[in-house]
Amino acid sequence: MGFSYTRLWKLLIDKKLTKTDLHDLTGLSTSTINKLTNNGNVNTEVLEKICNALDCELKDIAEYKKDSEGQ
Repeated sequence: MGFSYTRLWKLLIDKKLTKTDLHDLTGLSTSTINKLTNNGNVNTEVLEKICNALDCELKDIAEYKKDSEGQ
């Protein structure tokens, strides 16, 4: 499966922020935010911007999920 950003969306809810707020705080494009929404690939600079803007650690916004196939 790869990386899941479900933790990011939960954190935004906890901080009472929206995706628009995330865009405003980080300067990320809407296409990058859409990639995150769909658990797509983003580079580490994107994750760093989010962590800096939300004052959190990587583990607070992302988690690695192994493919269930082959287990």
